[in-house]
Amino acid sequence: MSTATYTVNGMTCGHCVSSVKEEVGEVAGVTGVEVDLASGLLTVESASPVDKDRIVAAVEAAGYEVAHQS
Repeated sequence: MSTATYTVNGMTCGHCVSSVKEEVGEVAGVTGVEVDLASGLLTVESASPVDKDRIVAAVEAAGYEVAHQS
């Protein structure tokens, strides 16, 4: 199992969280998505590491920006 954490800018409400979860959840290989609105943290779980660019593209498709990856 692989876990990656990203900081997402621009989320302000529950709809924002839902949009990010939906888009990232559709990325091939992703098995779990957690989004914390208060901290802006996005945690992505997968069976094997997923390319960061695919996660960033999914976040951008939801209308937000990845500021940092941990």
